[in-house]
Amino acid sequence: MVKFTSNEIRDIIISTLVIAFVFAFIFSGRNISATITLMPVTLVAVGLGFIFHELAHKYVAIRYGYWAEYKMWLEGLFLALVTAVVFGFVFAAPGAVYIHGTYIREDENGKISLAGPVTNLILALLFIMLMHLSAFSGIFYYLFALGATVNSFLAFFNLIPFSVLDGAKVFHWNRLIWIVTMAFAFLLMILTMFGFRR
Repeated sequence: MVKFTSNEIRDIIISTLVIAFVFAFIFSGRNISATITLMPVTLVAVGLGFIFHELAHKYVAIRYGYWAEYKMWLEGLFLALVTAVVFGFVFAAPGAVYIHGTYIREDENGKISLAGPVTNLILALLFIMLMHLSAFSGIFYYLFALGATVNSFLAFFNLIPFSVLDGAKVFHWNRLIWIVTMAFAFLLMILTMFGFRR
């Protein structure tokens, strides 16, 4: 059973709100009043991708019998705010799921790490389906298109086999699975970034 501590719930809420704010700030052209208007959209399009990515790590880790808890990183949240406000782009490292166990096998670690990006890919596909149901019109089209684009990018970025990113652990565990997942994430990212322009 997946359980959450009060500190964990607090950290998830704060991290999600900050991430939604910085993306809304950038997408609105760094206009504060427009940012507030856009916040509900980014809470769905970006916030869901962030929350479910982290919860996927937590769920799989718990399934393997480990203790897993999300903790926000204050420095990372501050960095996200600074890069958005001062430099006009988002570099977000809001926090991570910390996993505790006496010994985590390489394949378990790989699957736990893979769960986050795969969740983003599933969300991206769901947003694409919803785009078609929205008849490509109005605010819903924008919301679903943004959700598809952000989630495909999150999947691709997190699969980069570098340092603390999920991709490094997946690559170390199983290179074939990493190649297939990374290729799909890359293609989906290109499709969502350039294929839905009207």
